[in-house]
Amino acid sequence: MKPNTELVLVEAVSMFRIRYVVEVPQGKASYALDTVVCNEAVEFSQEHLGENIVSHRIVSEEEAIRLCNKDNDYAKSWDSSRKAEVFFTPWKE
Repeated sequence: MKPNTELVLVEAVSMFRIRYVVEVPQGKASYALDTVVCNEAVEFSQEHLGENIVSHRIVSEEEAIRLCNKDNDYAKSWDSSRKAEVFFTPWKE
């Protein structure tokens, strides 16, 4: 981290409109809903609708590293400086 900076954790929800085309018996359109809910449908297309920020707060570097270990299990063995390099967005003047 650069001097006179701090880390802010921003949490957002990303939304997509996803379409499926599901073949069902005539008169049984609701079967398609079950197929989608059970994750058995093939994705037809998707469109990203954007992100909505739901919260933000200042975190210490130690807390950010703890969250990194929790959220990115595959990188748990990396050292802290590598995690910061890969997962933190640096301040650019």
